[in-house]
Amino acid sequence: MSFKSSLATIVGRTTYWLLHDVLKRGGTSLPGKLAAKIDPQALQHMANQYDVIIVTGTNGKTLTTALITRVLREKYDNVITNPSGSNMMQGVIATMLSAKVKDVAEKTLVILEVDEANVAAVTQQLKPKAFVLTNIFRDQLDRYGEIYTTYEKILAGIRLVPEAMVIMNADSPVFMRGDLPNPKLYFGFNHLPATGDERAPLNTDGVLSPTDHTILSYRFRTYANQGFYFSHSDDFKRPVLDYAVTKINQLTPRFSNFDIDGETFQIEIGGLYNIYNALAAYTVGRWLGVEVSQIKHAFEANAQIFGRQEVIRVHDKEVTIVLIKNPVGTNQVLDMMKTDSEPFSLIALLNANYADGIDTSWIWDADFESLKTMGVQTVATGGERYRDLYVRLKMAGYGDHPYYPDLNDIVTAIDQMPTTHVYIAATYTAMLQLREKLAQQGFIAGGY
Repeated sequence: MSFKSSLATIVGRTTYWLLHDVLKRGGTSLPGKLAAKIDPQALQHMANQYDVIIVTGTNGKTLTTALITRVLREKYDNVITNPSGSNMMQGVIATMLSAKVKDVAEKTLVILEVDEANVAAVTQQLKPKAFVLTNIFRDQLDRYGEIYTTYEKILAGIRLVPEAMVIMNADSPVFMRGDLPNPKLYFGFNHLPATGDERAPLNTDGVLSPTDHTILSYRFRTYANQGFYFSHSDDFKRPVLDYAVTKINQLTPRFSNFDIDGETFQIEIGGLYNIYNALAAYTVGRWLGVEVSQIKHAFEANAQIFGRQEVIRVHDKEVTIVLIKNPVGTNQVLDMMKTDSEPFSLIALLNANYADGIDTSWIWDADFESLKTMGVQTVATGGERYRDLYVRLKMAGYGDHPYYPDLNDIVTAIDQMPTTHVYIAATYTAMLQLREKLAQQGFIAGGY
């Protein structure tokens, strides 16, 4: 290791120690930012100590990464991850710097959530043994461009390691583009008879066949562009699945119960979309030799995921924090709320910082009108771009409603809601800011 890389490691680890152990703050990216400033190749000097699995895609990266980590810890003693969702280069470097490598014969497993645009840069230095691909939807057009551009950014990383396993959501036709020599494992849904012949709704992205660019049909769809697709113009269709959800047993806002290949599982988080994340974790676990019984145990561990359906008690209110960041993800969150049998209130928070995407036009493609069919009693808006969201919800039929530009007022907003259950749907940086305010007021533990 060169003097420059040694200095980068020392500075990064010292900064991490000061932030986490002395100041008791998050600091999920600053240690990595400083280390990279000293040595841009800081990751490369750590690579031979680890077996790295990269998790990437538009939605579900954080939960999928957390579930994979839980599953692998059932079998392996030394597994580290970036639990807060700090998934750009500096966050990845900070995660590696914070790792305590045990003196064991087997390499440490590192499960890294990685931003789509950072996959190639991270791969160049870490040479992963596997990639897990969740889905591709329109998201942060100012950063990624359209969906096929986003996928090309991911492919640029995968092509650097042709021997790495690619574990992909085969229900997403976008992932069938590009000729990759890598070994592959496919996961998806087989919970309905494959007898239908339907098209996805208008304005659904990613429904073009990669062979001739005709519009695909579906035997069944789960949501958005995902499902059992096929082409009427040639023999292109979804590949045979290696692992599949074979039955949906029960969906509630608190848990999801389902079968994978005939075995029943439950995760303590709602939403059909989150079953895909569990299926990805199951696939990784089985690939690395984790027993089915161990995976069940990992899934049923009642540990909340950072900012993803966290349930927090604020005085007499039960508050559920959910992340929203693009139309498809927001619609899935709204569908999850539909499974709530009790009346609830909604506070929606919108920021437009770099990590959120600075273009807020996506809120007009999210189906906020569907809230009218649910048990929502009242809505409120907030965040740095509260005016945009205020107008959007007003146009969705909610008229004039309370708004809170200052997140210091959110606890007051929660107290004023007419229901005991309150959902807070927030974009990424708004969620971070909200958690910090709640931590300062003693409702949750501080840090990340």
